[in-house]
Amino acid sequence: MNSIIQMDSEINQAYAGFGFFDIYHRDSFKQPARTTWIDGWKIEYMAIADPKTIHKTPIVIVGGAFQNFNSYKYCVEQLFESGPVILIDLPSMGANQQITNRDTGVSAGTLELPDLSEMLGRWLDIVGIQKVSVMGMSLGSVIASCFAHQRPDLMDRMILMGVMQKTRKSWRMILEESLKLMQENRMEEFGQAVILYLVNHAKLDKTRMSPTAKKLFFRQMAEFTGTERERYEINCNRLLRLTDVPIPECKTLVAAGQYDSFTLPHENANFALQCPDMEFALIANADHVPQLQRRKETMSLFTSFLKGESIQNLDGIIPMTRDQMQKMERRGEERVPVLQPNTALLHKDLKGKAPLIEPNLRRNLGKWST
Repeated sequence: MNSIIQMDSEINQAYAGFGFFDIYHRDSFKQPARTTWIDGWKIEYMAIADPKTIHKTPIVIVGGAFQNFNSYKYCVEQLFESGPVILIDLPSMGANQQITNRDTGVSAGTLELPDLSEMLGRWLDIVGIQKVSVMGMSLGSVIASCFAHQRPDLMDRMILMGVMQKTRKSWRMILEESLKLMQENRMEEFGQAVILYLVNHAKLDKTRMSPTAKKLFFRQMAEFTGTERERYEINCNRLLRLTDVPIPECKTLVAAGQYDSFTLPHENANFALQCPDMEFALIANADHVPQLQRRKETMSLFTSFLKGESIQNLDGIIPMTRDQMQKMERRGEERVPVLQPNTALLHKDLKGKAPLIEPNLRRNLGKWST
């Protein structure tokens, strides 16, 4: 096992008394990531803290496939109320560009999501951290759940956002189509496809996703380098091979954007219902990326949960009981009733008669035209 830790020397000397964690300052996110090598695989991380809460249980954030550390800059400042923060990128995840093993040349694609969660546990053993809370978002939620299942001895609390236990057919088709576009080098269409599944365009009036943010998302995807394309393919295939997500036994908060059209709210709720010690909440007027659209409300929810406080009366948060979760509407869009049900469809070239049929009730609501 080859373990190498690289730290910014000036900060490390100034705050040597704080040990593993660097004290957070305004230039923290300008520092290079620290690294640890495990059997030829590179782990990149930041470990930052506020002196007032450095003694509390650390929060490990496992993000999605392409979120870099800078995307969490304004989130961690609120999380410091709960304790120190560790941002971690496992091989081919986040901004970690490693796609082959340094020692063997084996592809990172051979690492399944449970393998990555096991690596996270080994890394925590190396750095000597004995108890953590874990926050997993999107793809990171699967790794977080696997980690809690593998290493319950290390777990304090768990936050999952954008999680489901089993993948639905339409979800798999979306990923497969985006992969096909990328492999055919149709990168403009690929960028549009990724935006379509990350952002709920039918609810932009609610989520208020800024055109600038959408454009940045699109450009990031459409301008993928060769390595980034390989990483996207690796992470997509990891998800497509996924058959089951283990249920955490620890105290767990499951959250979802109210209008998430990628990992649907009722799918998040179904996962939460299987957790023995859980709370569940929707983040109002957000889709799959609440940390961008409703950052203040999202971080308030997470911080309250991590501190053991009630989440019942937080602005912009919709907590739900088990009974409410079991009765959640599965339909993502509002059902629009026909204003004039006694209607017939006519066309100048249509010779037959076409009554209006209500498909859900399977009965004729109209009358034949004459």
